[in-house]
Amino acid sequence: MNRFTLPVFILLLLINTSLSAQSSYADTTYPVTDTLPRSLLLFENDSILDISIRFDITQYKRKRSDEEYLDAILTYKPGENDSVSKNIRVRARGEFRRNYCDFPPLMLNFRVKDTIGKEFSRINKLKMVTICRKGHEDYLLREYLVYKLYNVLTDNSYKVKLLRIDYINTGKTRRNKNLIREFAFAIEPVEHLAERTGTVEVKSDNLSRRMIKPSMLDRMAIFNYMIGNADWSVGGQHNVTVLSDSWSERPDLGVVVPYDFDYSGLVNTSYAVPGENLGIKSVRERVYLGLCREREVFEVVLREFTDKKDEFYMVINEFPWLKEKSNRDMIKYLDSFYEQFDKRNFIVNTLLYDCRRYGSNN
Repeated sequence: MNRFTLPVFILLLLINTSLSAQSSYADTTYPVTDTLPRSLLLFENDSILDISIRFDITQYKRKRSDEEYLDAILTYKPGENDSVSKNIRVRARGEFRRNYCDFPPLMLNFRVKDTIGKEFSRINKLKMVTICRKGHEDYLLREYLVYKLYNVLTDNSYKVKLLRIDYINTGKTRRNKNLIREFAFAIEPVEHLAERTGTVEVKSDNLSRRMIKPSMLDRMAIFNYMIGNADWSVGGQHNVTVLSDSWSERPDLGVVVPYDFDYSGLVNTSYAVPGENLGIKSVRERVYLGLCREREVFEVVLREFTDKKDEFYMVINEFPWLKEKSNRDMIKYLDSFYEQFDKRNFIVNTLLYDCRRYGSNN
């Protein structure tokens, strides 16, 4: 049995065993020591990558199939005087956005043994978030920044790559507009995330929050509270990836990594609505969906967020592509989170109240 198989077996075995002891912090120390990052080429820096994708966009937008691939050609320039083109396949992906968006998010499918130069080395399938509708550019950029904010907290997070894409439509168009240039961003493949962090993905519909390393669950839950994101659940793995490691003190507990932040208050898309069971009217209202902890434990977890405050603001303020109005709105929303760190520690009281109120969620 290899070093990845055993922890997965242990983690899944816990589905049918008692979980009460796992909520204890007796075996957990803060801050969590992350695994050493392994730089993977496409995501190794924050520079924008310019590419073009040529395919039948007319058919793509009409069918919106998450099963049927279309042939495409991806081209990019690894150097000033060089150009590389490769045959790939594309399809639509996503649940809500695949049906709602004018241009659904893309899944790019490369040949395993025929990747494109160094930037796309060893990538098989690549998730790409696109601009959903005309006028939604800032929503995409704001969601990209949320991923970058979580990168500040931990290496156990999805890396993202900002792209500037020329879409070339080979299909028939009424307006004869065959070229569209827009932003998009790529999300690190889960296989690369697992390799980089020395973990393996765990897939099960029967996981619970108590099966996650307490410190990592709390960090993620408070981060989602900070950005106003209630669209996640460990049970059923909704917008979270669960990983297992073999090198930590508790390999029987999983690592959790969030993704898909378009329903968060910090992104504030026009289509985002809160879940009916939350009792809130807007995604701008924050709710904490983590487990209840002792007051002292929350204070320790929150210390990481105060320590990283300046870096959070820097991620947003130093990003050059966001409109000034969106920049101000994101900063103001973060301000409203940090204003809860007052003398009475209002934020701890809120977390304690919400964890009891939403104790059965997730």
